[in-house]
Parts: sequence; C-alpha cells; structure tokens
Amino acid sequence: MKIIVSGAGGLIGSHLLPSLEAAGHEVKRLVRPPTEGGPGEIPWNPDAGDLDSSVLDGADAVINLNGRNIGEGRWRPAVKDALRSSRLNATTTITAAINRCDSPPRTLINASAVGYYGDRGDEILDESSPVGEGFLAELSRDWEAAANGVASARTRVVLLRLGMVVARDGALGRMLTPFKLGVGGPIGSGRQFWPWVAIDDVVGIVHFILEKEDVAGPLNLVSPQEIRCAEFARTLGRVLGRPAVLPMPAFAARLALGEMAEALLLASARVRPQALEATGYTFQTPDLDEAIRAAL
Repeated sequence: MKIIVSGAGGLIGSHLLPSLEAAGHEVKRLVRPPTEGGPGEIPWNPDAGDLDSSVLDGADAVINLNGRNIGEGRWRPAVKDALRSSRLNATTTITAAINRCDSPPRTLINASAVGYYGDRGDEILDESSPVGEGFLAELSRDWEAAANGVASARTRVVLLRLGMVVARDGALGRMLTPFKLGVGGPIGSGRQFWPWVAIDDVVGIVHFILEKEDVAGPLNLVSPQEIRCAEFARTLGRVLGRPAVLPMPAFAARLALGEMAEALLLASARVRPQALEATGYTFQTPDLDEAIRAAL
C-alpha cells in the first residue's frame, strides 16, 4: 500500500513506520518547515493549513498521529493551546486536502484518546459511551470531529482512542526511576482504572485496520485486562524487583503537576475494547506483566 503518515517521529510513529516498511508498504512522511522534503518526505505546514492535495491522490491510507505530547509538563494556558492546535490544525489540514483529491485515500486512521470519556469512576465504558467532561474530553471530541470532516462516502475514518501506551520510550519510561529507587507506588487512592495498551498491539491493530476495510468509526485501543493504578504499580514493581508500596498522595500529584495530574493520573476510566474485539482482532499482549517485560 501507499501510506502517508503525519507525526512519524512520535512514540507510535517511531514503532509503526519500521513495521509498515518491513511489511513492504510504501510509506511517506509529512514533514514541517524548514525541512523541504527529501526522499520519502512530503513538506506541509499544518499551522498554515498548507498541504498539497495531489500528494494524497491515489494513496491507500493516511495515518494522522500528529499532536504534542500531553505529558510533557504542567498545563498552563499556552501549553493547552499548543496541545489543541497541534491536533486540530493538523487534522483539519489533512481532511481539507483529502476533500480536494480527485482520487482520495481509501482510509484515514486518526489518533484520539480514552481521555474522550473523562473521569468516570467504575462506570463501564465502550465506544458507544458519551463524551465526558474536562479538557481532555473536549479536546478528544473536537479532534475526532475534525477527522470526521472528510467526505465519508469517499474515505472511511477510523478513530484510535488510545489508552496509556506501554513502551519504554513512553510513560512507562518516566516511571522507571522512582521505582528503581524503591520509592514507587500508587497515586492517590490507587483505585482509579488506568486503561493501557502494549505498543506491539498498537502497531498490530493499525496493520489489521489497513487490511480489514469494513472497520470504521471509534475503536478503544486498550487491553481487555482492566487494571487499577495500585495494581499497575505492583506489577511494575514486581517486574523490576523493587517495592511498590510508597503512595503519592493526590494532593502531592496535584501540587506537582496541576490539572494534568487530575486528568492523566487521578482520573478513572474503565474502558473496554468492545468494538475492536468485535472486529475479530486478537490481542498479542493482553497481560500487563508481559507487556512491561516486553517493553523493557
């Protein structure tokens, strides 16, 4: 297939692109200025809405992974603006270009997040559950709406509502130091559900979607194994051979990280991959212990 990818240098892109290329696909990367576009690269400027639609004509798929990392620092107003614009500008630029194509890509795979559901406690959530409240929920809702701006009769849209991706170069890597020092543990009550997915499954699901053309709409990319924060901490501690008994009180997390702590660490989302399992996809790494060992 001919596949165009934005956000290729991020966590998912850095794992996905080598796998796509190894499978024999022709992969082109969207790159920003001042890069002019070398071999395998297509220049674009999403902040200016600039993307030549001709480069998408005849493509089999566009995979949009563009978006600033939500876990990089406190969510000051300028950071929240950047988180929002990095996603919406890229997505609207891509969908506008697709709509101008004479022969549009057959598929748009667009990243999203389980943040769509907000903080929902022990409520069981699947792809039919309504959007939640808060910054991440609103951002995910608007991000998905932008992706759905393509003419659906011409291009199918698949929305990847990603849980925490278990990979060494992701959130897991940032957890290692305190746990290795023996000061790791649950955050807040530890009872909040942390939806997660192994990086190998993220890559596998994208391959699966590319081949299975009847799959469309939102998919929860989360393991079927439900894990609470305290159990996540115990599992990581066990894998590392370190104790995981020193909790971080909720107030300390809020003091250190502000609103980001509330949305990413203290919120609970009991998300299930109902639509994904209905497609027939079989998870490669559904067990957290195995996923952490594979990542490390």
